[in-house]
Amino acid sequence: MNLGRQKASAQILPDHTLGAESSRITRVNEVRELIEGGAIRGSNLFHSFEAFNVSEGQEAYFANPVGIESIFSRVTGNDPSAILGTLGINGGANLFFLNPNGIIFGENAQLDIRGSFVASTANRLVFDNGVEFSATNPESAPLLTINLTPGLQYGANPPPQSSIERGKIITANATRLAVGHNLTLAANDLDLRGNLYAGNDLKIVAQDTVRIRDSVVNSFIAQAQGDLLIHGNQNVDIVALNHPDSGLFSGGEMVLQSANPVRGDAHYWSGGSFRIKKLDESLGDLYSPNDPIIRANGDVFLALSLSLPTIQFIWLIVSSSAIQLIRTRGVTSISRLGQCP
Repeated sequence: MNLGRQKASAQILPDHTLGAESSRITRVNEVRELIEGGAIRGSNLFHSFEAFNVSEGQEAYFANPVGIESIFSRVTGNDPSAILGTLGINGGANLFFLNPNGIIFGENAQLDIRGSFVASTANRLVFDNGVEFSATNPESAPLLTINLTPGLQYGANPPPQSSIERGKIITANATRLAVGHNLTLAANDLDLRGNLYAGNDLKIVAQDTVRIRDSVVNSFIAQAQGDLLIHGNQNVDIVALNHPDSGLFSGGEMVLQSANPVRGDAHYWSGGSFRIKKLDESLGDLYSPNDPIIRANGDVFLALSLSLPTIQFIWLIVSSSAIQLIRTRGVTSISRLGQCP
């Protein structure tokens, strides 16, 4: 599927769940739409849409009224959102974008967000005080003033499938998504290509599987100035050794987490520690048949399970000292090789 050239079935359509506080869409010029209105609660602004799509070459910007620190948006209709152009905010607020049906970022998608951005296929946002902002059971915006960080909650049953898998976040080959602060992609499944940049922390979180791929032509880069987390409840599946620029980079700690062994065919650069762990926080396994390289300024923590028979060659470069771990059908040897070339 060529996501970069896919046409959005509809553009931005507000729903009526917020009543008199519904969103308003203003055409600013031939390429830009401005999203105004919404329900203001304290320093938060709530929007609700029947459909939300941005066509290639088009721009959709949320207005950022004075005093608003976070903008919460939900899609209550039945279709995925296709972000093929630019999604931004006219200010420094954080943006939470919720569509349980799925979110697609095309190859020419861009973010113009100075704050943090959360894109999720969760059913609802739940605040610490129990207040909910739901896309599947939409009601009016919370009546109480809210100054709490919300959590994401998913339904017990995943939505039905369509031509584009629902409950999934997809990024196309040449996608470049960059934000000024934290970037979070959270979904039932994530199928990621392209480049992801966060001015602080980057979180990639799947209820089931995180799948990452590059190609000979297009790199995959995940770069966080702070910490980098890749979490798949069932699987983390990374194959990103085809392009010379591909890699995962963090200024702070880097964590790959899953219930099962992590497939991690990639190069890793961590400014802090590097850790593979299971859901219970115990050390997890890294499975990689194609010679990954791990560079870390801090400690490296990973388990080597005897249950994985595959030959592995893993280069560890820690504090300028290279260590090679070699496992051949359950037998592991560790050799310190001195200075890394």
